[in-house]
Amino acid sequence: MSLRNALMALLRVGPLSGYDLQKQFQVSVGHLWHAPDSQIYPELRKMEGEGLVVGEDQPRGERGTRRVYHLTDEGEQAYARWMEEPLTYSRVREPASLKAAYLEAASPAAARAFLDEHIRHWRGELEQWEAELERIDARTNPMLMRRLESTNAADHDRTVAFKRFGYEGLVDRARAEIAWAERGLVMLDGLYGPEDAVSGHA
Repeated sequence: MSLRNALMALLRVGPLSGYDLQKQFQVSVGHLWHAPDSQIYPELRKMEGEGLVVGEDQPRGERGTRRVYHLTDEGEQAYARWMEEPLTYSRVREPASLKAAYLEAASPAAARAFLDEHIRHWRGELEQWEAELERIDARTNPMLMRRLESTNAADHDRTVAFKRFGYEGLVDRARAEIAWAERGLVMLDGLYGPEDAVSGHA
């Protein structure tokens, strides 16, 4: 259902083709809710069947066409209900925490490699999300620019503030994940000795 809500959030700003929706996912909402391209078109077809969106074939080039999707009144109402209803949380499914809970079965080298890779991954995410915050502050984020164009000027600051708030949560998550893995490396030093001592290096 979150994919559906993300698509409706994008379409509320204005009509988009499936291809354009894919691109918007890559540069905007996909940071908050990842969805592979293979899921977007089937979900659009389901939404169209349920009357949440309507597709319109438009000419593309001399012979081609593209299908552009518009959010219907029913889609607007469904989106409004989602925004007003309390969020239903899923049970935790966190593979890194699961693996960490059983690292006694791994060699010290494998445990260190796991934590080093965890830090590398989340530093990459942190860099990406901090750059997105800079684009939000500068109001150069492409999707935010589209939202502001279709929003009353009196609501611009509020729109930007909530957009920033969403990404601040991602930044906090990345920093927490990095700090957690760094504590794990310190713990490994206490359990097995420093890495150089364990590997036999001077």
